[in-house]
This record gives sequence, structure tokens and C-alpha cells, in this order.
Amino acid sequence: MGTADDEERLARAAWSRIAEPADSTAGALVRAVGPVDALRWVESVAVGGSTWSPAGEVSTTRASLTRATVAQGQPPPSAAPVTPAGRGEVGPTVRVGAALAGPAGSAAPAPTGTRHQQGGATGQPSRDDVTGSPASVRRAVVGLCEVLGVDDPTVQRRLMSAAGRWALRAGRVDPEIDLTNLGRLGGRLVVPGDREWPTQIDDLGDETPFCLWVRGTVRVDEALAGAVSIVGARASTDYGERIAAEMAAGLVDARRGTVSGGAYGIDAAVHRATLAVGGVTVAVLAGGVDRLYPAGNTALLRAVVDRGGLLLSEVPPGAVPSRVRFLRRNRLIAAAGRSTVVVEAAWRSGSLVTARLAAGLGRPVGAVPGPVTSAASAGSHRLMREGVAVCVTDVAEVLELTGAAGDGVAELAEQEARRDESGARPDDGLDDGAIATLDALPVRRPATVEALARSSGLAPHEVMSALGVLELRGQAARSEAGWRRAGRGR
Repeated sequence: MGTADDEERLARAAWSRIAEPADSTAGALVRAVGPVDALRWVESVAVGGSTWSPAGEVSTTRASLTRATVAQGQPPPSAAPVTPAGRGEVGPTVRVGAALAGPAGSAAPAPTGTRHQQGGATGQPSRDDVTGSPASVRRAVVGLCEVLGVDDPTVQRRLMSAAGRWALRAGRVDPEIDLTNLGRLGGRLVVPGDREWPTQIDDLGDETPFCLWVRGTVRVDEALAGAVSIVGARASTDYGERIAAEMAAGLVDARRGTVSGGAYGIDAAVHRATLAVGGVTVAVLAGGVDRLYPAGNTALLRAVVDRGGLLLSEVPPGAVPSRVRFLRRNRLIAAAGRSTVVVEAAWRSGSLVTARLAAGLGRPVGAVPGPVTSAASAGSHRLMREGVAVCVTDVAEVLELTGAAGDGVAELAEQEARRDESGARPDDGLDDGAIATLDALPVRRPATVEALARSSGLAPHEVMSALGVLELRGQAARSEAGWRRAGRGR
């Protein structure tokens, strides 16, 4: 699959405003006929259920997929691998009307026939043809199911319910405005098929976001590669915040990023600690990326963008972070991380939802134990007792947990990729001190000798000696800010 064209990019942006997050019916429809044809259809519903036909041929496979996913609510088979071919860009310049026009040279199907025939000789629409009325929605759904070859009444009922709510928004959507607002923030839209699309979130099946609205300079796929999601209570304790910060800093030392939700408490501790040691952290927001919520974390969320992290959202700029969107945002946090760790959680907590969603996706889940008398840790203990999570007490155990997701295989593949033509590895010919220093060197933000000593477990003079060797080999680069990887060591 190549980079999405402007029509598809606009259509996906429009769907992110038309449908609420985790709308599996919308996801199944878009998967069945494609985002552009799906948008054309819902526009036809919004103007009274006019005649619609897809711009491209709908295959039997797509019809079968629709039957399976829309009727039964089952996640579809894994999508075919996406071939990296481009970068997500802000700036589709096609107007919405053009996006609905279908292939070059064709026009979007005009509202015809039904409205005028039933409206009598005057050509006025009848009562049943009012935009989004039950009758018009029913006609549109019946027509869609005929095209798809779907005759299951359950499918029709589900689509009629969904189409009624989509039609209310479809006529008022202008993705160009959303993209313009995103561009003013220095953000970009990332869609499936873009090189930086994080393919692990495709595990969400028909609940996969239509697109990601992004602020920050690092690529999304790179920020999330091997990242760990750390979540917990907003009303956290000093103990919980300290553990979360230590784990986040340790993950950065292990060259991993962190993912959390940008909220008060544990989320904020994770983001702050990651930034403090020069790591990459990703905050997944429930509202638009222009809505820095909660207000008390505004400075922190701005720092995430300014200091090499990312703000991600599946809803467009201006979207309000509602209670339902917070709950549905949790599935994205669960899918984005290689594993999920719950530091503190009350007996009933959104963090428990995230943990269970992660487990359902096949991600390893860890929970940090707390005092048995602490209500803030009751949920964490519950996860362990129910077998959803395993006990983790430090970053080494988090890394061990994360390795269960195939990290060893990934490390071997990375080592093979680093081989040069002679078959040598970056650490060939190095003593233990130099290898430890090389492993501790960050890829992006330079680190001081003192920080490298803490990370590697070596004395500062041992680190300095090793850095001299690595610099001569072209594997370490020095700047005023400190040391980082360079050349073959990157």
C-alpha cells in the first residue's frame, strides 16, 4: 500500500469527526468500501437517502467482511502488512465536494429520483424524505446492503441506527478547516499507509482510528517502537509517583519510550520523568491536540511537544475531551505500547480498563504492588489476583515483561540489520566497559558523562575511557550538551 492520496486523507479526517472513537460499525463500513466511498454514502444519507453506488467495484471479500464485522461485532482478520512508502503530511487541498466526486472525471451521485417522485408534481420532498428521517435512512441502508450483497436483518438494523447519527454530523464536516487548524499548531495528519503509521494499533480491528492527529516532530512509529504504556491513578500517592518516575527513567536508559494519557497523577509523573532524562514520551489525548487537558497540565503537555515527544489524538482539533472519549482513548494507549504497566489504581479505575484491553490484545500487563491498606493500590492488587497482570517492582522486571512480547527477536533482528559488509557487529572488539557505555548512549538527546555512568553502572573515569575508544571508532559523537550515538553505533 502506498501513501494515501488526498481524497482518502480528507475522507479519513472527515470520518474522525463524523463517527465517535471505537465506532466498530463505521470501521467495518470503511473497511468494506473504503473511506471515500463510505463518506459518499453517508453524505447521500444526509441529503435524503439518494441513490448511491461505489466508485470502485465492491468485492465478495469486502461484503463477507462486512457481514462478519457489522453483524457480529467481531474483530476482522489482521490487515495485510503496510508497505512503507511515504510520510503523513498536512495539506490535502482537495475540497470536500471533490473528495466525494469519486474517480477523476466523474461526479458524485446527485440526489435524484426518490425525493422528487414521492414529493408529487411540485418536486417538493415528502415528509418521509426529510434529511436523516427514518424512511430516508432505511432506503439508504437497503441500497447499501444490496450493493454489498448483505441480506442479514441484523446488519441492516445496526447500520440504520449508526447512519442516523452519522448523518447528523456529515453535512457539517469540513476536514479542510480541521487540517488548517492543525497546520497552525505545526501538527500533521497520519493515516494508514503512511510510513510513520504505527501498525501495532491495527490490532484494534474495526475500532482502529481512521487517522491520528499529531503534534511533535518525532515520527509516530519510531516513538512507539518498543514503548511501554504506564498508567495509574489521578489521585496518586507520593509512593506511586516515585515508582512511576523511576520506571520511566529506567525505560529511557534502556532506549525505550513511554506512553500515557496526559492526566494528573501517575500519567503526569511518567511524562515528566521521561522528559527529565531526555527520553521520548507520547501523550494520548481524549480531545483534540489543541485542547491541552487538564488545564493544570498545559505546561507539561507543551513541554512534551517542545522536547521531542508527541501528542496524539484520534479526534480532530476542537473536539471536546468528554467522559466517553476518555474511556475509549484507553484502548489506544493499550494498543500503542509493547506492554502496559499499572502503577496505582483504585478498585474501580480507568487504568483497570486499559489493563484488560491490553491483555485482550495479547500485550503483557504488569501491576505494581502497594501497601495492602492503600485504596490507591486496590485495583493493582485486583489485577494480579485475577491473573490479568503479573507483579512488577522495578524497571528490570518491566523489561523482562516486555520481552515476552517478542523483544528478544526484535533485538536479534536489529543486530543483524547493523551488520556491515564484513559481517561485523557494532560491539565487536570492545571490552565490557565500552559495550556497557555504548548500550547507555542515547540516540537523540546527548547525555552527560555522569548520566552515562549512572546508566551503565561504571565509574565516570571508566566511561570517559570508553567514550574515547567509541569516538575513535565513529560510534560516539560529542557536543557541548554531552554524548550520543553516531555512525555504526546508531
